[in-house]
Amino acid sequence: MRHDQRRERLRATAAERGLDAVLVTDLLNVRYLTGFTGSNGALLLRTDRADVFGTDGRYTTQAGTQVPDVELLVDRATVSALARQAVRPRSGGPGARRIGYESHHLTVDGLRALESVLSDAAAGGTVPELTSVRRAVEAQRAVKDDDEIDALRRACAVADSALAELAAEGALRPGRTELQVGRELDARMLVLGAEAPSFETIVATGANSAIPHHRPDNTELRAGDFLKLDFGATVDGYHSDMTRTLVLGHPADWQREVYELVAAAQAAGRAALAVGADVVAVDSAARDVIVAAGHGEHFTHGLGHGVGLEIHEAPGIGQLGAGTLAAGMAVTVEPGIYLPGHGGVRIEDTLVVTDDTPELLTLTSKELLVL
Repeated sequence: MRHDQRRERLRATAAERGLDAVLVTDLLNVRYLTGFTGSNGALLLRTDRADVFGTDGRYTTQAGTQVPDVELLVDRATVSALARQAVRPRSGGPGARRIGYESHHLTVDGLRALESVLSDAAAGGTVPELTSVRRAVEAQRAVKDDDEIDALRRACAVADSALAELAAEGALRPGRTELQVGRELDARMLVLGAEAPSFETIVATGANSAIPHHRPDNTELRAGDFLKLDFGATVDGYHSDMTRTLVLGHPADWQREVYELVAAAQAAGRAALAVGADVVAVDSAARDVIVAAGHGEHFTHGLGHGVGLEIHEAPGIGQLGAGTLAAGMAVTVEPGIYLPGHGGVRIEDTLVVTDDTPELLTLTSKELLVL
């Protein structure tokens, strides 16, 4: 979907809410609506007039290339300049009377500054009303278009290939440290075309694998231990997310038991992904498998989350989630069991909800890999 089509969808939402304009200030939302990737940019979207993209002089050339179809306003005080533009009268009519803003992004000081700018711009007349759009762009972003899903496929393919290459080359072996493995995995993703890792790669071995978000350290990999790898690649701004848990050497019976239980829960969670499915029910489909086996207290987080321009975005799939799934949503399914002092297992995939079977984007085998 083209950026102008995305803006038209937001314009329709703004019109339904009785807004004359929306100030989009979150940089990822600006990128989603315009294609701009710089560090200072904002969008004034208007329901009955041409939109305006604002940035500063550092990005004049970049804006001309990435946002060629939107009027450009260059001003270091970008948001204030766009606000003044919004209330400026036009021939045959007034400026904006009701302006939406991203309350989750704008700071308290930023809101006060915006109110001051609008008051000054009104010059004694009626000051425009500011009203929150309540994550309207994020709600739109939750359903991916074909271009976004293609970028996610490529990001997942990079991560799949990076892990396969490391395993084939014997890089995952006893005596190496978590930090060494994590750095090699990150470097391999970059070589394969990633712009950056999606987040700080998690490498956790032995007892550390029982810590859901352990940060890699100098702990050495040892024979007989779990090795948990949670990582992803960023491609064209879109993130992949995958977790695989391996065993270094011959697995003990308890390790096979825990792994097979998590694998069964993960399969149940994937099977529950369907258009119209309640996110709490999807979480329960996987969680109930673990609870029935007596490990409910060892599954300490939600089942999954949306993934796209952010590694964690709507929808949230968990016990405290809200809403239902729609076709085009890209989500993770990542149950885990964590046994403090012993080890833990998490299995995670990135998938796209469809009108049929969910599309699996992370293709690395989920069979217990013994190295």
